[in-house]
Amino acid sequence: MIHYNLCCKKGHAFESWFQSSSAYESQEKRKLVSCPVCGSTDVERAIMAPRIARKKGREKTASESLPVPAPAAEVIPPSSPTPLLMAQERELRAKLKELRDHIVSNADNVGERFPNEARKMHYGDIEHRPIYGEASPDEARALLEEGVEVMPLPTLPDDRN
Repeated sequence: MIHYNLCCKKGHAFESWFQSSSAYESQEKRKLVSCPVCGSTDVERAIMAPRIARKKGREKTASESLPVPAPAAEVIPPSSPTPLLMAQERELRAKLKELRDHIVSNADNVGERFPNEARKMHYGDIEHRPIYGEASPDEARALLEEGVEVMPLPTLPDDRN
């Protein structure tokens, strides 16, 4: 995980964590990184000092004692606190979990047979029923190109722990 101090073009400063620098760049390119204050997707990394872990007993390194310059734009404090975003995120996660639980409890898990079962239902070879399972991105794309209606189940961070 990597922590970035970010700044939008209107001068709002905020911070966020990303899996890697390439993950940040990919999300920024797709306009998925937005300012929590104004919603602008015109965001860039602000200057920040790296955090270097040090062993006990070592003196502070030169980079730790240097002051961190402020970003070029004027920093305006957020008008709404971050907990509002966290509340909205919690609500979204709860709804996604509810959706996922509903699907899991009301559909058959066909596992790796999902692409074949979905095709059989689409072409009328077997009776339609709610199913879920596993498909590679290529298999899912092929199903969509054939006109088979499929949708990924939402994966939540808690699912990976």
